[in-house]
Amino acid sequence: MAPLPQRDGIDPVRIRLPADPEGAWPSLREHLVERFGAAIGAAKVEAMLREGRFVSADGPVAADEPYTAGRQLWFHRDFAAEERVPFEVGIVYRDERLVIADKPHFLATTPRGRHITETALARLRRDLGLARLQPAHRLDRLTAGLVLFVVRPEDRGAYQTLFRDRLVRKEYEAVAPFDPAVALPVTVRSRIEKERGVLAAREVHGEPNSESRIELLEHRGGLGRYRLVPATGRTHQLRVHMNRLGLPILHDPVYPVVRDEEPGGGTDYSLPLQLLARSLEFVDPLTGRERRFESRLALAAW
Repeated sequence: MAPLPQRDGIDPVRIRLPADPEGAWPSLREHLVERFGAAIGAAKVEAMLREGRFVSADGPVAADEPYTAGRQLWFHRDFAAEERVPFEVGIVYRDERLVIADKPHFLATTPRGRHITETALARLRRDLGLARLQPAHRLDRLTAGLVLFVVRPEDRGAYQTLFRDRLVRKEYEAVAPFDPAVALPVTVRSRIEKERGVLAAREVHGEPNSESRIELLEHRGGLGRYRLVPATGRTHQLRVHMNRLGLPILHDPVYPVVRDEEPGGGTDYSLPLQLLARSLEFVDPLTGRERRFESRLALAAW
């Protein structure tokens, strides 16, 4: 158990002091400055030590304490200011084990990269007072809709296994161009690869690792409303498969063309990606009950 409470819904960082057979770090100061100085500056590390921000299970540590390999320390990072996503996280269902949330567009599911405190997980921990809440799966930041969160850490593995083993039926809804020449319904299979640091995933030759069922529900004014049922969960899978059909999802900033960021680095919240995780259906691994949840959100373009 961490000796520091969460801050803004974010856990403290835990570090374990590595072996030091050559005695390179006589004190904690030497090790911490070497470990973090390049990232935040030696002066900042020194200040954190003076302020008691590095703690062990026994409380704040002193800079001149002897270095002890294997010891565990905790501290909170300083978070950069984040622009608040101006939409709320809805609660579709809640009990002692589960929280089924309706995540809005533009809000990341979990802390990652430059999105830390402005995430669904951090918000729900703060707003619901559930410090141990964890997601069983992830939803893209630009996609809205249902995310399953687990209240008790000991239950998380059972629900994660459902998603890993493809035992959850997920349905999505999308708004995209209507093209009568595209024969639907259709099942799209392809091999998708996503490189770290590259925004767009790509389809390559090889054994398919992704599969999506795409159906047209209705159309009007040159747009269609589509039901998308993924059998697999590759990054950007539905967006890639819709683009492959020549039906890129409305307001997609990556497919078919990666758009430049907004001037000044801001976000245009008036043009959300028209993709919604509409429903989740599964047999509860802890109770054996059949569960189905539906989003209460709607796609603005329709």
